[in-house]
Amino acid sequence: MDLFVAGGTGVLGRRIVPRLLADGHAVTVLVRDRSRAGQLAELGAAVVHGDAFDAERLRAQVIEARPDVVMHQLTDLATGSSSDNARLRIDGTRNLVDAALAAGARRIVVQSIAWCYEPGAGPATEATALDIGTDDPARRVTVDAVRAMESAAAEVPELVVLRNGALYGPDTWYAADGRIADAARHRQLTADLDVTSFVYVDDAAAAAVQAVRWPTGTVNIVDDEPARGRDWVPVFCAALAAPSPSLTDRQHDWARGASNQAARHLGWAPEHPTWRDRFAFSVGRADVGSRTSAHQLSTSAPGASRPDSWH
Repeated sequence: MDLFVAGGTGVLGRRIVPRLLADGHAVTVLVRDRSRAGQLAELGAAVVHGDAFDAERLRAQVIEARPDVVMHQLTDLATGSSSDNARLRIDGTRNLVDAALAAGARRIVVQSIAWCYEPGAGPATEATALDIGTDDPARRVTVDAVRAMESAAAEVPELVVLRNGALYGPDTWYAADGRIADAARHRQLTADLDVTSFVYVDDAAAAAVQAVRWPTGTVNIVDDEPARGRDWVPVFCAALAAPSPSLTDRQHDWARGASNQAARHLGWAPEHPTWRDRFAFSVGRADVGSRTSAHQLSTSAPGASRPDSWH
């Protein structure tokens, strides 16, 4: 198939594009940073320079690419600002959807998140409603943006929404040089009772590639083991040789994790079914070698990818 990938140089995008090309797809990638264009072209992708906020230019670029499928991997996490990321989810998605419709694309695959569900007991499923009733102003920014993004994308005839768990591994905020690691070193990370569902970056990328052929719908892309902060934070800090975290009984009722049964039913099986399988390695000293290898294969600079805020 012909694909147009917006966000192809992000943490997931740079792992998705090589896989799409290896599967025999023709891939056009939207790039803001011209310095990354050469590597993508060497892999066999067609590269166009532009910005998701430039609606007119984006429309022309997507029409020229004539894709069967548009893949939305756009994020704005460089500054850690939820507002910046929300703007991209709302305005950038609107422009991308309009361009996809103008180009006659039949399908869109959208990167979303798995921690915007309403409060409840146990891991959320895809049938669980989004937390539109939250009274937390910061959380509302994220939830409203996710709802707007997914709603706009639904205008394309075929939509697959991938609600990813907290991404960990090389280039993420959970890597040794990431924002969460920095918080742990400065004693800003507490081990609480909030539940998080994680997913290793390569497993999330594999799901995005498979989603090109999945039935329409929403799918949680998370590992098998939702984790309380009391469980994962001490492991994280130990791997970093960071100070032991303080313990707290704090728990947000929406921090419940998510189920991956729907994804498994579709044939997706995470190579790392539990964060325990690779978490310590991916945030520890051995991660330095892993990051080098990943850069040599598919990128020129590290990025950041993780939840808009941690619990």
